[in-house]
Amino acid sequence: FQAEDGIRDYKVTGVQTCALPISERNSSTSASSIARVKFGRASNASCMKYGGSVAVSGSGAAPPTAFDRFAERITRCVTGLALFGIGISLIIDARIGVPPWDVFHQGVAGRLDRSIGTIIIATGAALMLVWIPLRQKPGIGTVLNAIEIGLVANVALDLLPQPEALAARVPMMLAGVLVTGLGSALYIGSGLGPGPRDGIMTGLASRGIPLRRARMGIEFTVLIVGWLLGGQVGAGTVTFAVLIGPLVQWLMPHLAMRNRASA
Repeated sequence: FQAEDGIRDYKVTGVQTCALPISERNSSTSASSIARVKFGRASNASCMKYGGSVAVSGSGAAPPTAFDRFAERITRCVTGLALFGIGISLIIDARIGVPPWDVFHQGVAGRLDRSIGTIIIATGAALMLVWIPLRQKPGIGTVLNAIEIGLVANVALDLLPQPEALAARVPMMLAGVLVTGLGSALYIGSGLGPGPRDGIMTGLASRGIPLRRARMGIEFTVLIVGWLLGGQVGAGTVTFAVLIGPLVQWLMPHLAMRNRASA
């Protein structure tokens, strides 16, 4: 999938969404079996409350607010989104299949004769409107996500080469997955709000639809629609779907912000 966060499962409450490592997930966890994470301590969880981080990896003291060390957070956020846009562009220019959401972006862009970056921005803006009935609250990072990735992709796609040899295209695609994962981990670690696409999924989960089912349903739909519109499905699509979650999960402990007391 094109995960804006790379996390494959969540526990959701009315005011919190908590991304838990696989080792701490119970296979029976669903939207109907919720485990709240206490604000004072959390066991290796990354949680969001209205787009702000309320718990960090490990079992430290009371976690920082979204505006604690804001300069550091915004730097991480902007850098992560820029890397995300570059990574997606590498995958697109490798031309051996793109992530599901980019299959959709690519298909719509081709039909409307617009740049992929422009469609990424327009899609993000449209999805944020859907947040309203779902009662999701965007953070600063949500707005930056909707705008910056598309802008960076437009620039990167103009500058990056489009190699013909498969021997060059495969490493280019793999590099794109790695850079996207790095950008995702930095963005999540900033704690400034979920991306527009993930807000839809967690909004549905908070209304009783298991998040995994919501994610799969949405991404399968955009994949099929994008493919029908002419978007490229291939080995890169599968590779991204398989690798991005474990990659971001591995990077998160290294890149997430720490409490001052534990730094």
